[in-house]
Order: sequence, then structure tokens, then C-alpha cells
Amino acid sequence: MKSEDLTKNYDIQDISANKPMGILSYIGILVLVPIFTARESKFAMFHAEQGITLCIGAHIIAFLSIIFGFIPFVGWIFSLLFGLVGLALFVLMIIGIINSANGQAKELPVLGKIKIIKLQ
Repeated sequence: MKSEDLTKNYDIQDISANKPMGILSYIGILVLVPIFTARESKFAMFHAEQGITLCIGAHIIAFLSIIFGFIPFVGWIFSLLFGLVGLALFVLMIIGIINSANGQAKELPVLGKIKIIKLQ
């Protein structure tokens, strides 16, 4: 699935200075580090928006997995389904880390257009 590349909209110096902040954006709760320390960086905030959407999505899937896991007989089907979705979210996390490390501002496939919090 092709995702939109928005790298041309960002300053090269901003990108090179804030790659580590972009990477942290995809590692769960560490998304808060760039939100509070690199607020002036458009590149870091782009990745923080993507990362927070991914983090909230992962928490929703974990919560639903626990709830539906208690349903007799079909709980294991839901657990398997949510496990696969969790694996897909992990793959999206890796894609986001790679994009940030390469200095690219590419939206994540599937979740990239969803903006839970607008940071820029």
C-alpha cells in the first residue's frame, strides 16, 4: 500500500536534527518525548502525530482483545484476530521508525490519514 511522501514540505536541517525524535515517536509512551522537547520541529511533530495514532490504536486493540477474550468458545478466535492486528501495528511501528531514520516524512499505510491529535 502506497503512502503519501510529504518530505518535501520539511526543512533539511530540521529533518537531520530531529531524526532521533522521530524515531522515539513510534516507541509507545516515548512519543511524549518529542511532543514535549521538540515542539518547534515540524518533522518531529509529523512523526509524533503518526506515533500517537499508532500508540492509541495499539491500546484500543489490547483492550478489545482482553474484553473479547473472555467470551466463551469464540474468545480464542477474537484473540487470534486481535493478535494479527497487533502484529500489523508492530509492522507499522517498524515502517515509521525506518521512515524517520531515513529522514522521510511518509504517512503510515492505513493509519496515516487519521489524526487523533493535531500537533502542527
